Amino acid sequence: MQAPASTPPLRIALVGDHDPLITAHQAIPLALDRAAADAAITLDVQWLATADLTHEHLLQGFDAIWCVPGSPYRNIHGALLAIRVAREQQRPFLGTCGGFQHAVLEYARNVLGWADAEHGEIAPDAERALLTPLSCALVEARERIELQHGSRIAKAYGTRSIEEGYRCRYGVNPDFAGPLLAGTLRASGHDSLGDLRAVELADHPFFVATLFQPERAALKGRTPPLVSALLNACLEARG
Repeated sequence: MQAPASTPPLRIALVGDHDPLITAHQAIPLALDRAAADAAITLDVQWLATADLTHEHLLQGFDAIWCVPGSPYRNIHGALLAIRVAREQQRPFLGTCGGFQHAVLEYARNVLGWADAEHGEIAPDAERALLTPLSCALVEARERIELQHGSRIAKAYGTRSIEEGYRCRYGVNPDFAGPLLAGTLRASGHDSLGDLRAVELADHPFFVATLFQPERAALKGRTPPLVSALLNACLEARG
């Protein structure tokens, strides 16, 4: 979409390895189009392959960063770089599915100083495997999530109880959840059994990550509230 010269489009970076066969990758452009139409704004959306993300200057000029599903990424360091830039530079950030997992991993390594934190999908025998297989894989499943009162995600949805879809096999290792969530990274959504499903940063204007894939709503003709919230955060950042 092209914006009028007087109204520059919001620039959105989609960090991940695009695959047209991945359902979430089919949904994301539709979700962004719907949210942009609702807000009467235009977007400049670019997919950034993780293998190409070798320096933070490649992320300059983007209003928001969305780390998308599709892990294991071809270059985990590229994904973690993009997440760190969004966190440190206070840029609106959304992480879904694999983006959630890597947002948690980036925070653990670079904020908590857990240099040995690993993703169990690529380092299953690591002593500090922060992401481990879910007790029940959520592959093409739907689940009810209870949201934390006052959280950004609850404000986006306008309710405390939601139902969303997944294609996911890994989540936060419960052995590390306590210390992981003792600082500025806060739990903002749990399933019916109390397992972690969403987090956000307390010291950031908009940094939200979900294990579920809210973008899938666009495939059913609905605008995902979190995508609208992401664009609204970009507009607020522009002032």
